[in-house]
Amino acid sequence: MSKCANQAGMSSSTTNSGQPLILVDGSGFIFRAFHALPPLTRPSDGTPVGAVYGFVNMLNKLVTEHAASPIIVLFDVSRKSFRSELYPEYKAHRPPPPPELVPQFPLIREATRAFGLPALELDGFEADDLIATYARAAQQAGRNAIIISSDKDLMQLISPGIRMMDPLKNKEIGLAEVADKFGVTPDKVGDVLALMGDSSDNIPGAPGIGPKTAAELITTYGDLESVLARAGEIKQPKRRESIVNNTDLIRLSRKLVALDEQVPLPMPIDEVPLPHPDRAVLLDWIKMQGFKSLAAKYEGHVPAARTYEVLDDSQPVPKPVSAIPFANYTCIQDAATLQTWVDAARAAGVVAVDTETNSLVPSTTKLVGVSLSYEAGKACYIPLGHLGENEGELAFGAAAPKQVPLTEAIAILKPLLEDDAVLKVGQNLKFDWQVFAQHGVHVAPYDDTMLLSYILDNGLHGHGMDELSESFLGHKPIAFAEVCGTGKKQITFDHVPLDKATAYAAEDADVTLRLWQIFKPRLAQESFVNLYETIERPIVQVVAQMEMDGVSIDASVLRGLSQQFAARMATLEQEIYKIAGQEFNVGSPKQLGEVLFDKMGLQGGVKSKLGAYSTDADTLDTLAEAGHEIAVKVLEWRQFQKLRGTYTEALPEQISPKTGRVHTSFALALTTTGRLSSSDPNLQNIPIRTEEGRSIRRAFVAAPGHKLLSVDYSQIELRLLAHVAKIPALREAFIHGIDIHAKTASEVFGVPLAEMTPELRRRAKAINFGIVYGISAFGLARQLSIPNAEAAAFIKIYFERFPELKTYMDETKELCRQQGYVETLFGRRCHIPIIKDKNPARRNFAERQAINAPLQGTAADIIKRAMVQMPAALKAANLSAKMLLQVHDELLFEVPDAEVDATSRVVRAVMEGAAQLSVPLTAEAGVAQNWAEAH
Repeated sequence: MSKCANQAGMSSSTTNSGQPLILVDGSGFIFRAFHALPPLTRPSDGTPVGAVYGFVNMLNKLVTEHAASPIIVLFDVSRKSFRSELYPEYKAHRPPPPPELVPQFPLIREATRAFGLPALELDGFEADDLIATYARAAQQAGRNAIIISSDKDLMQLISPGIRMMDPLKNKEIGLAEVADKFGVTPDKVGDVLALMGDSSDNIPGAPGIGPKTAAELITTYGDLESVLARAGEIKQPKRRESIVNNTDLIRLSRKLVALDEQVPLPMPIDEVPLPHPDRAVLLDWIKMQGFKSLAAKYEGHVPAARTYEVLDDSQPVPKPVSAIPFANYTCIQDAATLQTWVDAARAAGVVAVDTETNSLVPSTTKLVGVSLSYEAGKACYIPLGHLGENEGELAFGAAAPKQVPLTEAIAILKPLLEDDAVLKVGQNLKFDWQVFAQHGVHVAPYDDTMLLSYILDNGLHGHGMDELSESFLGHKPIAFAEVCGTGKKQITFDHVPLDKATAYAAEDADVTLRLWQIFKPRLAQESFVNLYETIERPIVQVVAQMEMDGVSIDASVLRGLSQQFAARMATLEQEIYKIAGQEFNVGSPKQLGEVLFDKMGLQGGVKSKLGAYSTDADTLDTLAEAGHEIAVKVLEWRQFQKLRGTYTEALPEQISPKTGRVHTSFALALTTTGRLSSSDPNLQNIPIRTEEGRSIRRAFVAAPGHKLLSVDYSQIELRLLAHVAKIPALREAFIHGIDIHAKTASEVFGVPLAEMTPELRRRAKAINFGIVYGISAFGLARQLSIPNAEAAAFIKIYFERFPELKTYMDETKELCRQQGYVETLFGRRCHIPIIKDKNPARRNFAERQAINAPLQGTAADIIKRAMVQMPAALKAANLSAKMLLQVHDELLFEVPDAEVDATSRVVRAVMEGAAQLSVPLTAEAGVAQNWAEAH
């Protein structure tokens, strides 16, 4: 008799022996409920209970539907299990649970016991192992088992007598669903998982083998061991090499994904009780959590208004109804009607919010109106600052009711917008968050449909509301130009008549809510919950606050630099005229082209279809490399022109009259790699390689009594390259603090570290950074001013010395070709659809993107994780520093003089702890009165 059968008890005398055994994946459901449902707090003490509420609803449904079946709820004790002993890196990179989820763990166990159900766990094993053992025990005892979970690992267990149900979708996961997901039957799921690996659990698998390829191999050869035994027969060289070279890792992965079906059961199967909760005990517990509507059900009546019944229909979010018209919206012009809408929104638990303003500059804009929508097709607009053509004239005419006074409207809206039990949904919510913050309203909790789209479909389409509406709802929203006009006749929104304003603004809220209904469920379905919850959602208010704080500029420094640059440009113009033999407008591409290629007869002139020569930077660079001094001087002149136009002349004009500081704007959903992008003004592109560019940073100064603290990651992308490509020599250098460029030079050029020359180190540095961006021999030759053949030889030696890098690059490109995207270490997908383009130039560019995106994207994820954690870390240390700017791998802070040392320690600790890699993350700090000296 097997161990499982022995544990089963094999009793036929129990009253529940003929009913299926219900096995609930408690740990799995906690996280799904937390991320799928709107937040909720306990009224008595503010404890987060959103996941608890979802869990209680699920248990209530299970107990009702399976009153005659024994039910067990299984939990993980900790992340450590026997798998960690097999492979210490198993789940090592998973972030800690969100702080608001931690207090809900014990409450969920309390809920289980309040329902009279066993809450079982076993040290050293995961909930999946307990579920597997109980399911097999039931099967061997001749009974059915139903697993309540959506965990892909548990799909291995589906077999005659063992079913699986997704609790949030209320849908059975059967053979068809397994085949759709893995391409194999349940008994082969473990083999597929072992080949493809799992980045979320840090299971290695075979590099470059994705789910489709893994399924194809298992189907072709029968099982994993057959694949390994016959790997030499695999026709595709990349697949063959990956499997042959990683046999041990694949076998280890198979052990990691296998479920232990021989776990000592905490409760014998025939002792599992039927679900008969003590009604009084359960009711008291439910009331203690503040779940009024559920308590009303147990007291025998249904509440008049549903306050938070998200799971009553077994659907976490309502499905969008495209047939509902986008029309007939309400304009709210009195406080009583506004209060009615606010009450209805609070009862719904989710409300889309949008603001209308008279400009897009948050630091100076005026709030003109607010729109709300809590149900598809039901939205309103609340005008708060509309004027007529003449200042002070109401847009709706003298005879119409007045608008709700701004202060009164804010007082009514504030409880809704700050209610922890109501999820606020916005499109590019950062702007709305700032507008409300200026009126003393802290919007929370929230979702952002722009960021949801950005995470789900990064690189596939734009994330603006109009484009999303047309693509996902089949609806073209009213354009801004239709209500405000264009050009000289364009009016600001506070002059738009209320009928047009209502149609436009209310529609925005309605569209936003419908988009959220589509996007939010996809987070869990497509495994993006962790990325959204730990990085993208919390970054909104962090960046919003940074933008609002702004940075101080010393305009006198900029004026002085502007004069210097103008003088230098004048000198360069005279030198250019002398070389050309005539005066002309150096800033005119047409005149410059005629001088260079017609008058001077230089080679390389290419005319456009309009007949003008191209004089772009590439053309001038080519001429400069050929030794033509005029091109060198024109490039220098253009650099000074750009510095003046973009910074020394423009920045003083962008100082806010309200704050006396410059406020940049960070785009949250623009780059493919996840990096933030600065504009209006762009403070990320100030040149730092030239003295003139660096001098502009001297104009960025600390407020009186403060210093600027600059902290940036040291060589983060090279560290990530060493980590992801698993290059021993580079890992060793970073671990032991060896100069990475000197180490590379030593390895590539065969020179001992003690004999290293600055020139060799410079060449190695160019290769190191160039490799990350897929540099060609031609590009390296230009950078080092050496022949192409010599540069090609350097790259060849580099790959020979670091073969793991070549493997990583080839595998990454192949994986991108197979699936159309690459991923960062934190699961961000960077779609690169042109990887299969027929045009060689576009295809080569895409391949370089595929190599670099996981590195640059992971670096972006890491610094954003640090930014998200920073406010709480500073607050915990009683520090009052303000985070002002994020520039690539650098964070800039304004710090009171007395707190500089303590702040520096906290910031560095947060940044260096933002990710756990096989090499150390190092952050370097500098302090000064201005940015140039601090960096």
